[in-house]
Amino acid sequence: MTAQLLDPVVQHHIVNSLGWPALRPLQEASVEPVLRGNDALLLAPTAGGKTEAAVFPLLSRMTQENWRGLTVLYVCPLRALLNNLEPRLAGYTSWLGRRVGLWHGDTSDSVRRRLLVDRPDILLTTPESLESMLVSTRVTPSQMFGDLRAVVVDEVHAFAGDDRGWHLLAVLERLAEVAGRPVQRIGLSATVGNQEALLNWLQGPARTVRTATVVSPPATAGPPPELELDYVASVPNAATVISALHRGEKRLVFADSRRTVEALAVALRARGTTTFVSHSSLSRDERRQAERAFAEARDCVIVSTSTLELGIDVGDLDRVLQVGAPRTVASLLQRLGRTGRRPGTTRSMLFLATEDDQLLQAAGLLQLWSEGFVEPVVPPPAPRHLVGQQLLALCLQKGRVGGSTWTQSLSGLELATAEEAARISEWMLETGHLDSDSGMLFVGPETERRYGYRHFLELLSAFTADPEFTVLHGRVEVGTVDPLVMTRKVEGPRVLVLGGRPWKVTFIDWKRRRTFVEPTDLPGNSKWSGLGQPLSFALTDAMRRVALGADMPGVSLTRRATERLAVVREDIEPTVSTDTSLVLQHDSGLVRWWTWAGGRANGVLAAALSAVAPGLVDELERYDNRYVKLRGDATAGAVREAVAEARKRFSDDLAGVEPSVSDESLKQLKFADLLPTDLATSTLGRRASDHDGAAKVLRRPVA
Repeated sequence: MTAQLLDPVVQHHIVNSLGWPALRPLQEASVEPVLRGNDALLLAPTAGGKTEAAVFPLLSRMTQENWRGLTVLYVCPLRALLNNLEPRLAGYTSWLGRRVGLWHGDTSDSVRRRLLVDRPDILLTTPESLESMLVSTRVTPSQMFGDLRAVVVDEVHAFAGDDRGWHLLAVLERLAEVAGRPVQRIGLSATVGNQEALLNWLQGPARTVRTATVVSPPATAGPPPELELDYVASVPNAATVISALHRGEKRLVFADSRRTVEALAVALRARGTTTFVSHSSLSRDERRQAERAFAEARDCVIVSTSTLELGIDVGDLDRVLQVGAPRTVASLLQRLGRTGRRPGTTRSMLFLATEDDQLLQAAGLLQLWSEGFVEPVVPPPAPRHLVGQQLLALCLQKGRVGGSTWTQSLSGLELATAEEAARISEWMLETGHLDSDSGMLFVGPETERRYGYRHFLELLSAFTADPEFTVLHGRVEVGTVDPLVMTRKVEGPRVLVLGGRPWKVTFIDWKRRRTFVEPTDLPGNSKWSGLGQPLSFALTDAMRRVALGADMPGVSLTRRATERLAVVREDIEPTVSTDTSLVLQHDSGLVRWWTWAGGRANGVLAAALSAVAPGLVDELERYDNRYVKLRGDATAGAVREAVAEARKRFSDDLAGVEPSVSDESLKQLKFADLLPTDLATSTLGRRASDHDGAAKVLRRPVA
């Protein structure tokens, strides 16, 4: 048994302290590659023991190879997940007389000072906190990270899917430079559709020289999960169903917008259901209180956005419900995996659709699940804006960097081409973001003006935080809301909903962006800004197939869902076909090309048609997930001719065609000001494109 390769003390405590008769399959299979120092991707469902699969062999290496100082980083996407892990990892490290530390945005200055003086063996942290330590004048990177040997990236798929992943990879390259050695990288993830590609991405430039291992033992056979789809027509009706179902049990309810979470929580409480709330705009204390109370309670509901999708421990769950539908099968699997953990229980999930589009989306998602489909995790293309961010971060870290050598600190990480990186640094010199002297680059006045506030805090993260008003009840922070809640015209008192409770606004401090509130029984609502995310080709095409009659094997439909789905199918039947895309003139006079290709593929198709047949595509409302909108006299013949010309001019996959980008969209790209305008526009255009999906549409005849 490979478990015998672990340090004897670790083996002893696994049996005697944890009471485990044996390691789980993933843990058993991970021992050898992690002990060898391989880069690795460890895959298992939620609660599959991934943390122990990485930590037990790393603790053994600490002893066997006499590692001293801070040698292991454990990186998570959420502070709450780090808080949840700290006591568990503290127990494991104590077996060997080692220690764990915690450093993130909520860590107090006194704790940080102690960690700098007395470094732990394992540090739990986030990419943003690592960046802040590298650039801080209070931290000497070589002293803090000079002994680093390994990094564990938990929920690595959550990082890889957005710019935080690219930021993390850049920080890891800089840490390896500080340590003066390659650093072992271990990713932990639930099921993904492209395991090898995800591991290669995590390795970064080292993929060409370091051994890598995917560890993904076969899942233990068990009873099939119970998935059910219902149609309830409204959020209040969803609250009625949730409050009546499974009384006496602990229920976790997901909704994919903060506004829906708040409305649902208010409706549940009005029906006498003990309800807790979790989402990103609640204060840290509010979230912790809700999660702690939910973990200790029994007959209750917690309503959450995706913040509780990852592995935060909220105790033993009886049920998971979903209002609406997530956008990926991977999210469905994460949420489903929160149930069925106790012996004798089965994984289960109930979908409650509150409108027709939700019903069709949920049905499409369940169709993909029934087919065994899981999306590949695809990092955002062309992260050129992070080249500018990393150049400034290196200037803050080192004081000055060589104008022609600074990219060596990133070890060839593919954020941009060498030519693009040179253009970006030249642009930053022209705009005053950088200054130079004798070939050395350093932070310029425009960076000081734009990012210098609060020790360059905005420069340390790759994600954009929308400006929001802080909501205070006395001195206690409740959370944050969109400024529009404060500015829109209302009759009578201004009432907002936050934490599942209504609050009456008593005073607005416009200068400090704070609002003071007191509890009320009056009705209210809340709002948060945010751009809607396009659906993928896979999901939108599955919705098309459901409309054509696909039956979601393994999924139960209630009578209401069955009847309503029949109505939806009849309504959209003219827009779908088994093997063609359709151009239809509707009763309203609108003409649409029904592609069912998803928003990004339709963006490419609309741009291609506009390039070869100007005026064919409606310029005001160009496309959505299901169709491209055409001018009022457009015909199928005109679309066929334009498609043929586009394939001739751009090739069958429309290579190089990108959707147009508005000035408003550019504001959503953080650090766009660090890029020449054409590179910023091209970066967003590439990210709004799905050429594979567009090519699949082009292979279908237009009818």
